[in-house]
Amino acid sequence: MGGDGRRFPVQDPASGEELGRVSDCGVAEARAAVRAAHEAGAAWGRLPAKERSARLRRWYELMVENKEELARIITAENGKPLKEAQGEIMYSASFLEWFAEEARRIYGDVIPASAKDRRVLVLKQPVGVAAIITPWNFPSAMITRKVGAALAAGCTVVVKPAEDTPLSALALGELANQAGIPAGVYNVVPCSRQQAAAVGEVLCTDPLVSKISFTGSTATGKILLKHAAGTVKRVSMELGGHAPFIVFDSANVDRAVAGALASKYRNSGQTCVCTNRFLVQKGIHDEFVEKFAKAIEKELHVGDGFDAKTTQGPLINEKAVEKVEKHIKDAVSQGASVVTGGKRHSFGKNFFEPTLLSNVTTKMLCTQEETFGPLAPVIKFETEAEAVAIANAANVGLAGYFYSQDPAQIWRVAEQLEVGMVGVNEGIISSVECPFGGVKESGLGREGSKYGIDEYLEIKYVCFGGL
Repeated sequence: MGGDGRRFPVQDPASGEELGRVSDCGVAEARAAVRAAHEAGAAWGRLPAKERSARLRRWYELMVENKEELARIITAENGKPLKEAQGEIMYSASFLEWFAEEARRIYGDVIPASAKDRRVLVLKQPVGVAAIITPWNFPSAMITRKVGAALAAGCTVVVKPAEDTPLSALALGELANQAGIPAGVYNVVPCSRQQAAAVGEVLCTDPLVSKISFTGSTATGKILLKHAAGTVKRVSMELGGHAPFIVFDSANVDRAVAGALASKYRNSGQTCVCTNRFLVQKGIHDEFVEKFAKAIEKELHVGDGFDAKTTQGPLINEKAVEKVEKHIKDAVSQGASVVTGGKRHSFGKNFFEPTLLSNVTTKMLCTQEETFGPLAPVIKFETEAEAVAIANAANVGLAGYFYSQDPAQIWRVAEQLEVGMVGVNEGIISSVECPFGGVKESGLGREGSKYGIDEYLEIKYVCFGGL
């Protein structure tokens, strides 16, 4: 609870109803959490890797055992359909399983010395306390992808979850306790929107914090980078995306439509790797748009996340809805056509119809900034070079997708796209085994995969002389 008993409400984005009230932590509580993490750090870091691995493995098992309850928490506070929430919990748990295994594979080196009386070693050691700042769109998986790596490396953490979705972070904390993760190793500081900036600043400036890992908007990431610069902290940033989805004339159109539907409308378009711009070559443009519109109308169903038929839940809040409306209004005013959707859904104020626009140009807002909603704008192009140039014109580069059956083109485009992750004839690419991250203003570092644990390790060179 906040130092003066403060609490803030958590609301269901589908109905607006209050789900409960959570402690509203401020600067004092954030500093206390950092101290607790710092004090627990030495003992946790000294535990044998096998023991850290066993505790992470038990945490993973508890997540799987409680997957239904955890999924229902996500649907309640985030709004995504229950089936998607169940998928997120298994994805989230998989990071604990993966990093439980990676904990035992933190290897150093023995380097041949240039002098015969020396021996040269390289050790890898935990960086220390890591501040973990996570978004609302994947309120469980974005925590475990960071925390799993940090704890496996021997670090302790302070998690600041998004103010819209703190319940998942707290539920993970309860299971961490049950798994035998010692007090002070996993700390949560939930806070309201009013406290978020101050708490974030503490986590980025406190000298006891050695590492910042943030997932969120590019604008917020830049603010946190400035804060972290004062004490030169290690920083990982997974920031905004503006993913292109290119469909070439050689593509299998039906597969491209299926990939487009999955990439665009998962979580109602509220993912950092979901497609924001569709680029379709002239020869198949009309066929693609027609089939995409039919698939949207047939396969997507707007409703409450707890309804089994629902594929599209609410957007997180009314501000998100207003941004989608703004992008559509701007595009239509410049000549775009609404093929399907285009307005709020009658189900409730935070619900929006899955929307497809054609006759879109690169001058429209929806092709210049991330919408983060169920809006699919389609741009017609003529040549491969034109498509790549449009795709690479953004100042961010997280994910990119394209469909082609031409092997030479596949190699060319995969290498030329200025993004951290490429899906070739595939619309869903996130996987625990694979490195997640972007280039340009989409961030710094990688999460998941064998590379993810390196973000939480320091390299120490040791020279033994006089031998």
